[in-house]
Amino acid sequence: MKLTGKGKGQVGVVVRKKMVKTAIVRIDRLVRDPLYGKRTTRTKKRYVHDEHDSVQPGDTVLIQETRPISKLKRWKIVKVLQRSTVEVEV
Repeated sequence: MKLTGKGKGQVGVVVRKKMVKTAIVRIDRLVRDPLYGKRTTRTKKRYVHDEHDSVQPGDTVLIQETRPISKLKRWKIVKVLQRSTVEVEV
């Protein structure tokens, strides 16, 4: 998927969707210890803009860096890569 504009792109999983037009996405990456070589997972949480309120927790999404939208939102959802198969009650 080609991104539009100049911002970086990352793939993550939606963790929370309890705000209007905002979702929290978890981005995991593997980091290797320089001395012992053990791989550990590092996690970042990003507040992302969801214009159409179309994502649910568990969805895998592609996000892109953008201009500041609010105090914490600096990312937007570009595409939903995989829908969650689990039904979530609201």
